[in-house]
Amino acid sequence: MPKIIQDLWILTQTGIVVFKRVFNSKVNAQLFGGLMSALNSFANELSSGGLSNFELSSMKFTILKSNDFLFVSNASKKIREKRIHEELKKIAQKFFNKYTLGFFKSEWDGDVNIFDNFEKEIESALEDPVKKFWSGLV
Repeated sequence: MPKIIQDLWILTQTGIVVFKRVFNSKVNAQLFGGLMSALNSFANELSSGGLSNFELSSMKFTILKSNDFLFVSNASKKIREKRIHEELKKIAQKFFNKYTLGFFKSEWDGDVNIFDNFEKEIESALEDPVKKFWSGLV
């Protein structure tokens, strides 16, 4: 199955980014996390369920809420939201298999660096724009 997610952020509902895998980062990750958290809170006030996706000119952002965390990804607008959402569910499941809710309640001291190696767990879901570029030239 082709890789569909380009960038990924995992954040607490308060906006702390615990994990990110971003190419071409133009915005500080913690500022992005705070913005996503604020947008989700605002959307929750307007409609139950909050924000599930939004689009910019060339990208689609999809948000999955799971166990008080937000999983935010972007992908090409050509990819159906359902496929992205299914991939985010798989990523969330892997995240909570590796870092249980009990870990967050009793052991986690707030250091986000311990999540850096999570990328290895989800490599199969993440698109690599550099490799995609080079494969398009060959």
